[in-house]
Amino acid sequence: KLAAETASLEEQLQGWGEVILMTDKILRWERAWFPLALMSVVSFSFLMIYYLDPSVLSGVSCFVMFLCLADYLVPALAPRIFGSNKWTTEQQQRFHEICSNLVKSRRRIVGWWKRLFTIKEEKPKMYFMTMLCSLAVVAWIGQQVHNLFLTYLIVSFLLLFPGLNQHGIITKYVGMAKREINKLLKHKEKKNE
Repeated sequence: KLAAETASLEEQLQGWGEVILMTDKILRWERAWFPLALMSVVSFSFLMIYYLDPSVLSGVSCFVMFLCLADYLVPALAPRIFGSNKWTTEQQQRFHEICSNLVKSRRRIVGWWKRLFTIKEEKPKMYFMTMLCSLAVVAWIGQQVHNLFLTYLIVSFLLLFPGLNQHGIITKYVGMAKREINKLLKHKEKKNE
């Protein structure tokens, strides 16, 4: 079933193949200057949004209009820009991996969603308290930090995450955090003895 979903997604995204491969290279930081370029584009975009200060309706409308233009123009222009005759076996394999990862990610999200509703059915009090506390924390953060800046931080993190993961930076700092937590727990156990 995974192979069928991946093949279906590959077929749907075929016109976007070259763009997806280039985006993948940028997000995984195949060149040292990619993170700087990525953050420059994101920062410029958010500065323009801040400067123009569009209403929510205008912002959503412009974003959807941009998506529609991209959906129309990219499949038509990508072969001319990238050259479709350059599509190699290695590129096809990477495109297949990307589509497979997208399908797996979608399945994971659906699995978490189903698990949430399973918890709601099996342990309604725990579900209620967890949701209430989590949403209260999110509401407090939203109240403390400006919406646009918070969105900028989230978008920046999401766009930098694949590169951070690819270069082992996340693993390094998560490992450091785990070691520090373990040290604190051991120190606390020694105090209690």
